[in-house]
Amino acid sequence: MEMYKNGNDYPALQDLESRQTEILKRLYELKAVVDGLSKTVLTPDADLDVTEISQVCCVPTIHTRANLDSILGKSSGVLRDIVINASPSEVPLSLLVLHSLLCEQYRVLSSVHVHSSVKNNPAQLRNCLGEESSSRSRQEYQLGFTVIWKDVSKPQMKFSIQSMCSIEGEGNIARFLFSLLGREYDPVASTQIDSWVDVAIFQLKMGSNKEKAAVMRSLNSVLGKSPCVVGVDLTLADIVLYCALQQTEIASVPANVQRWVKSCENLACFNLAPKLK
Repeated sequence: MEMYKNGNDYPALQDLESRQTEILKRLYELKAVVDGLSKTVLTPDADLDVTEISQVCCVPTIHTRANLDSILGKSSGVLRDIVINASPSEVPLSLLVLHSLLCEQYRVLSSVHVHSSVKNNPAQLRNCLGEESSSRSRQEYQLGFTVIWKDVSKPQMKFSIQSMCSIEGEGNIARFLFSLLGREYDPVASTQIDSWVDVAIFQLKMGSNKEKAAVMRSLNSVLGKSPCVVGVDLTLADIVLYCALQQTEIASVPANVQRWVKSCENLACFNLAPKLK
C-alpha cells in the first residue's frame, strides 16, 4: 500500500496546523493588549503615561443627581449623615470642594466639630464648610455632612446606614462623595479618572521630586489637548489634582497647568481651597 508523500494529503494534519496558526494569532493579539495595558496601569512608583489615550470618549454619559437611597440606604426618616474625621495638619481639600458641589445639588446640613485630641484649630478650619444654617429643621435636609477635626493619620469617613461602613484615605472618600453627584462615565474615562486620582495622592502629594516633575510634564501635555484633565468637563481628577497641587511645592508650573489652575479657581466650589491649604 503506497504511503502519502506530504502533509497536504492528511486532512487531520491540515486542521491541526490551521488551529495552531489561529492560537498563535490570538496569543500575539493578547500580548499586544497586555503591553498596552501595562503602559496605563499606575502605581505609586510608576511613571505617568496616560497622555496617549484618546480624549474623545471622556465625557459624562449621565449628568444628574444620584439616588441617595441606592448609595446610602433608605433613611427611615433619619437624616443620613456623612461624618469625616480629618487631621488639621493635613487638610483634605478635595473633600471640602466636593462638599461645595454637593451643596449645589442637595439640601445639606453642614457642621464642624473639634475633637479633644486637637489642641490648636485655626478659625478658618472651624468655618471650612461655610456658615452653619439653622433656618430649617433637621428633617428638611437631604444629607448631613459633618467634619470632625481629630488627630488621625488619614481621613476617615462613616455614613449613617446599618453597617456603618468605614472608608479611609482622601482619594477613596473623594471617590465616594463624587458618586453622590450622579455623574457616570464610560469605562475608558472612569479608568483615567481613577488613575489620575491615585497619581495626585501618591505621586504629587507623597512622591519624590522626580515623580512630581513627571506628573507635571504629563499633566501639561494632557491639558494642551483638552480644557480639563479628562475630557471637556470637570471630573474628580481635576478636583483631586488641583487640591494636591495647592499642597505641594513645585519648582516650576508649566503654562498649560497654570491656565487650568486659573480656570478651576473661576469655579465657586474651589473658592475655599486656596485659603485652607
